[in-house]
Amino acid sequence: MLAPLNQQLSLFSGLQKELVQRKADGLLRQRRLLDSPQAEHIIANDKQYLSFCSNDYLGLANRPELIVAMQKAAGDSGVGSGASNLITGHHRYHDALEKQLAKFVEMPAALLFSTGYMANIGVIGALMGRHDAIFADKLNHACLNEGAYLSRATFHRFAHNDVIALEKLLKESTAQHKLIAADAVFSMDGDIAPLAEYLALCEKYDAYLYIDDAHGFGVLGKNGKGSLSHLNLKSPRIIMMATLGKAAGVAGAFVAGEQVVIDYLIQKANSYVYSTPAPPSLSATLSAAVKLIENGDDLRAHLRLLITTFKENLTLKKWQILPSDTAVQPLVIGSNQAALQLSEHLQAQGILVPAIRPPTVPINTARLRISLSAAHSVEDVIRLANAINEAEKMMVANSVIASLETV
Repeated sequence: MLAPLNQQLSLFSGLQKELVQRKADGLLRQRRLLDSPQAEHIIANDKQYLSFCSNDYLGLANRPELIVAMQKAAGDSGVGSGASNLITGHHRYHDALEKQLAKFVEMPAALLFSTGYMANIGVIGALMGRHDAIFADKLNHACLNEGAYLSRATFHRFAHNDVIALEKLLKESTAQHKLIAADAVFSMDGDIAPLAEYLALCEKYDAYLYIDDAHGFGVLGKNGKGSLSHLNLKSPRIIMMATLGKAAGVAGAFVAGEQVVIDYLIQKANSYVYSTPAPPSLSATLSAAVKLIENGDDLRAHLRLLITTFKENLTLKKWQILPSDTAVQPLVIGSNQAALQLSEHLQAQGILVPAIRPPTVPINTARLRISLSAAHSVEDVIRLANAINEAEKMMVANSVIASLETV
């Protein structure tokens, strides 16, 4: 709902006009009010839905073991950290989780951040400066770009997964230090970056590789260690970030790398130094979540089955499901209004799938971002696939009729 506004306030008047225009263009973002735990079935805006919106890829967000761990840890440590990490906010639960995560992803050290966004802007801003250069995939998450801008380094962007274009940029660069920054699994496309090729370029051109594994950690690799494990990559040139509010089911993020990198970030990453950390109870809960991830091969196997089942049951003629073997299954529709219409059509049938529009994705590639979770059943994903198949037939037929009526 767009509020009425005093027209004498010119700044606010301009904001109001922009909001009205965004609504007219089908770009106005709106929040749903959730009144249930995050799960495959949720209550949103007072209605029950089968949800394909969540990044809770392993279905851990409502696991009883984690609820108990949270309750116990809150009893031990209270509900707040009270101060920044460098004052008195660094609790033994935080410290234990950092050590556990470093061991799990087979890196020398790890550092916790409150969110993945804060991790990316803090790390890139701390490690890179005005005499350095950052090379980023054009489809990277916004926070990787934000970190690059804040660093004041020269910022180069290359076409999606284009190794040849990246090498040309690296070859021409005279920067003091070079950093390749990329999503490991792209959040809106579901594909995996060519990280092995990137690492080879790092070796060739004396660069470093920073990967955002928000959508790979917990899902890919041996025991869910992430995209680096999935591709069998190890190097001191690699710095990785992963979030803890997706497959891990809780909240937060961590960065892992060489000990000297982590030591430096503790001193220089502003989003770490000047922030109060998440409550210790979250770290204790995450310690339990990491154990579930490590022993969650059955969850990952079920998730792979769901991905295969979903794609096998689609019979699309016009719309395009992008090639993805991850839990992110993007259904490209094209126009903003058509994507919104499909999302609303599914919602009327009790199925929630978000419509993603520019600037999050390129113009004319508005899509439904389908997130599969190990919490879903085979029947759930077949229901979704069938609903999409029927919606395509209906919407394409209606479009043809509308075009004939305008002739």
